[in-house]
Amino acid sequence: MPLFDATILPRIWLGNRITTPTHVDEWNNVGCVVAGRRRFTLFPPEQIANLYIGPLDFAPTGAAMSMVSLRDPDFTRYPKFREALAAAQTAELGPGDGIFIPPLWWHHVESLEPFNVLVNYWWHDPLGADLQADSAFDALLHGILSIRALPPQTRDAWRAFFEQYVFGATSASIEHIPTERHGILGGLSPEQIGALRAHLVRKLQH
Repeated sequence: MPLFDATILPRIWLGNRITTPTHVDEWNNVGCVVAGRRRFTLFPPEQIANLYIGPLDFAPTGAAMSMVSLRDPDFTRYPKFREALAAAQTAELGPGDGIFIPPLWWHHVESLEPFNVLVNYWWHDPLGADLQADSAFDALLHGILSIRALPPQTRDAWRAFFEQYVFGATSASIEHIPTERHGILGGLSPEQIGALRAHLVRKLQH
């Protein structure tokens, strides 16, 4: 694929008429149909509460999955799934067609022919971000371990910290700090990344 950096390696998926349940990946994903036809149904990340996601540590492929059957949903058991369907987008692809799936968009994939081939490309956003963190999902697991059991008021306080230092604009957290004192709040150097990783390893070992 000439559109991508040479470091983004292709993967090939060969199969028969199968269905991949609604699941999520944390990378950018471009899928190109080579043979057969595939139907993709996508749900935006904010629909997570309406998709009835199964246990994070019992996912068959390692990716979190919805427990609702897309083709035969049980609305008595999963009533909020109607809201997810209202926000869904569907595309049916044939040979030569491609689809872009942004990070953390839930997607359900149906292979519609007896023989199907797909080539896809995964990469972190932006390119090179994987040099800083292998998986943001690791941070989620760490949050479950260290934050979820705290009292509500303390969780709210940590929410403010994350909004300030992780989800908010970088400039808002450093504009009042002299440039030479930005530390890890500024652009991370390879040395700072290594030191942070070593610090986290030491903390997790205790």
